[in-house]
Formats: sequence, structure tokens, C-alpha cells
Amino acid sequence: MRRCSPLALTLFAMLSSAGTTQAQSNYPQKPLRLIVGFSAGSTPDSVGRLLTPLLTENLGQPVVVENRGGAGGAIAVELAARAPADGHTIYLMAAADTLQPALRSKLPYDLERDFASTTIVALGMAVLTLHPSVPARNVKELIALARAQPGQLNYGSSGVGSSSHLMGELFNQLAGVKTAHVPYKGSADSAIATASGQIEMSYPGLGATLPLLESGKLKAIAVTGMKRAAVLPKVPTLHESGLTGYERTTWWNVVAPSATPKDVMAKLNAATVKAVSTPEYKSALFKQGLDLQITTPEQFATFLHNEIVQNSKLIKLSGAKTE
Repeated sequence: MRRCSPLALTLFAMLSSAGTTQAQSNYPQKPLRLIVGFSAGSTPDSVGRLLTPLLTENLGQPVVVENRGGAGGAIAVELAARAPADGHTIYLMAAADTLQPALRSKLPYDLERDFASTTIVALGMAVLTLHPSVPARNVKELIALARAQPGQLNYGSSGVGSSSHLMGELFNQLAGVKTAHVPYKGSADSAIATASGQIEMSYPGLGATLPLLESGKLKAIAVTGMKRAAVLPKVPTLHESGLTGYERTTWWNVVAPSATPKDVMAKLNAATVKAVSTPEYKSALFKQGLDLQITTPEQFATFLHNEIVQNSKLIKLSGAKTE
């Protein structure tokens, strides 16, 4: 058998590499799908549909939302993790995804290992709301009331092991109090239960809560983010209010399989950052009670790790059942 010379092998490798580089530099070569792990009409679906026209414009190929709900988002995460690593299947990772590692003992994916990040494309906060009859005007007074009546104040959530459940658990931990958890089917249900006086307090999302706040059926004493919400600039954060380090948010980030070539990720990242930086996108988020926090892939990697660790600790404290 005839052997190729070292020079021929080198030339072949260079040509192969050039062909691959050219293919990647032409990315994207076909329409993209943005997998969303929740149903049409949900907040993450809304964020995805705000984003896709701008990504389409920036990338020069159609970007279409594909809803894959179920199993708390785990079905969509697995589908995205197993997709071809060519940048044509991307995923709208959600804060809720970081709950699953603590709630399920065996997952067919690893959020930190299996995905490469662009940037957080939307950030949502919850608001600590009270029924108007609760005699507390701020967090300090609420903590004093909870200490005087241990276990007597009830807070609502969108379900056992949900983000709003853990918001209450973190409040209990940092404040050194015990408020009782009452699960509901959703964030809006817990807000309505608080407004009707069935429970004393809850941590609903801003978007669903604004009408109840404006009508005076609820009172807001703090938000759960590290910074104040743009739509409620006069309402302090829990961190400001004395619970140092308190931060619980909902967020969404456009990610792709971790084996995606770096130059493809660079192009996808640039297109995403450009999209979320537009005035029309920021305005649309604001109308939904959402904020924006642009992150580098390195910043998000640290943020994601911290979220997973905190969720694991809070779920253990809460007693939520795991597999």
C-alpha cells in the first residue's frame, strides 16, 4: 500500500481544517429552533417570542420557537443537550431548570457540563406582598411580627419545591423566623389567595402582581432581586431591608450544546447581545415587569453554579421530597 508523504498529510490536514472553518464561518446555514421548556403563553414562551425576530434579523436565518413542556422543563433540557452541536438548535435555559438537580436524583444531563452560554436575556423578580390587614409596613416589622407569632404567618407559593417556595425558605433562614408554607397551583393563584386574605403573604412574580398592587388589594414591601425592579423603583430589595445576601430571581439564558464550535458560539453570543440591547426589546421586557442583565459566558457559569448549590441547600431545608 502506498503511503502519503508527511508533506501531503500536512496539506490534507490544512485543507480539511480550512473547510471546517469556512463551514463554521458561514453559520448559520439553515433555520434555527429555539427550544422553550414551557407551554405557549407562559412567560418564558413570551420572552422567546420577543427574542426570535431580533435573532432572525441578526443571524440572517429564521429562528423559530419550539415549545417542549413537561417534567418541570427536564424534557426540553434533555432534548437540547442531545441536539447536534452546530448552533442550529438553541435552548432558552430557565432558572427553574436549576431546581431539577436537587429534586431528581438521576438526570440524563448536567446543566454545567452540557451547555455553553450566551447571555441572560431576561430577569424577573418576585415581590414580597402582604394582605393590607397585616400590620407590617416593611421587612423589619414583618420579621418582628413573625418572631412574635412563630408559625402563624402563612406564605403562598406556586408549589412544593418551586422557586417561590424556596423564596420563603430563604426568608425564614436569613430572618431566623418560621413562616408556614401553603402551596398553590401557580404564582397568580398565591397572589389572589393573599389578596383575598386566605394567607398573609406570598412571593408572586411582578408581572402578575402589578394590577393587584395598583388596586391596593396587595401591598409590596420588598423585591427578591439584588437590585430594585425598574417598575417598582420605590420598593426596596430584601437585601437592602436587612436580609444581607438575599437574592432570588427568575431568569432565562440562550444556550447551546457545549460541544458547539467556539466561533459559532461567538457569533451566536454577539447576535443575542445585540438583540437584547435594542430599545424595543428592553421596552417590551419592562411592560412585562421584567429586567435585563447582560452576562458574559464566564459570569454566567459562576452564577449558574451558585444557583444550583443554593437550590440544593434550600430544598433540603424545605423538606421537599426528592426522588
